[in-house]
Amino acid sequence: MTQSELQESLATKIRQCFGAAASITALSALAGDASSRRYYRAKLSGAGAVSSVIVMQLPQESALPLSSEELAIFKEPLKELPFLNVHRFFAKVGVRVPKLHDYWAEDGILILEDLGDQPLWDRVQNLSDTEVASWYRKAIDELLIVQLRGTAARDESCIAFQQRFDSRLYMWEFDHFLQYGLSARPDVSIDADVLGELKNIFTMIARDLDNEPPVLAHRDYHSWNLMIHEGHIAVIDFQDALLAPAQYDLASLLNDRITDRVITPALETQLIEYFLTRRREVGGAVVSRDHFWQVYLLSAIQRDLKVVGRFYYLDIVKGKPGYMQFVPATLHRLKRNMARLPATQRLIPLLADHFDELR
Repeated sequence: MTQSELQESLATKIRQCFGAAASITALSALAGDASSRRYYRAKLSGAGAVSSVIVMQLPQESALPLSSEELAIFKEPLKELPFLNVHRFFAKVGVRVPKLHDYWAEDGILILEDLGDQPLWDRVQNLSDTEVASWYRKAIDELLIVQLRGTAARDESCIAFQQRFDSRLYMWEFDHFLQYGLSARPDVSIDADVLGELKNIFTMIARDLDNEPPVLAHRDYHSWNLMIHEGHIAVIDFQDALLAPAQYDLASLLNDRITDRVITPALETQLIEYFLTRRREVGGAVVSRDHFWQVYLLSAIQRDLKVVGRFYYLDIVKGKPGYMQFVPATLHRLKRNMARLPATQRLIPLLADHFDELR
């Protein structure tokens, strides 16, 4: 469907949303993410209409996340779009998500509140550490709503409670890294013994993370999926929500792409202490600080390895090389984090032959 055909199709839907006087005055494509979803901003006019909305256009073939399809971890076929299912639950428990004006599942069209163009990452550029910390504390406060209020309100009709990060899913992501971050690269020839040792360490990490008590998790709770709207943090791209250790989304927030440019090790420690203190204050479980840090680091390492594999996959398979710009920073952070745990220090020499940043 061309953009002009989409605009013509949307005209009727906009009138259904906002009344017969509502019309589209402009439709512009927005920069997409790593998925196959497309986004547009529609400027509106007419009595009863808001000034603008975001149009989400879903691919016709599938709306399921790749890893869930590969693992078939849903107990039964989904009856509605994951975005709609998780949106309803998040909104119910008070997570700040974009308002859903209307949707047409058969057409793969959703009309959403326009939250503007400023993700958290853009907002914290050129700010002092104190100002950066203030914004990331707001993000942590919103995360605790997901983790504590969301987990306490468990609802089996929400698909997020039907799937969890377990050993199988962790290992699928590790294998994704091994396949695309190493084996599929034309410049890499990996020794079978090295590959076996890597798999042994990855199995250990997957087992340890699988043993942690799970909470409701966004799964991609990072600085580009948190929008600044009217001075608050709003959450987007939540359709892959599932159960995971509490540290997973926190590691995603503080360890993603190029966050090291603003999240220094000292600020990272400060924000983790804030998370633990604030969680206790709002009724979360009291945990060993040392154990929390260990699981946090394992979560950060596991996720960053998955991300490296994903960025190579997007480049090699999907023809989207843009994400490769984030690989060096991710690898530098991986080296720092892997060196902090005896269980993961061995990964550095095993991978150093294949990544300059680890040497």
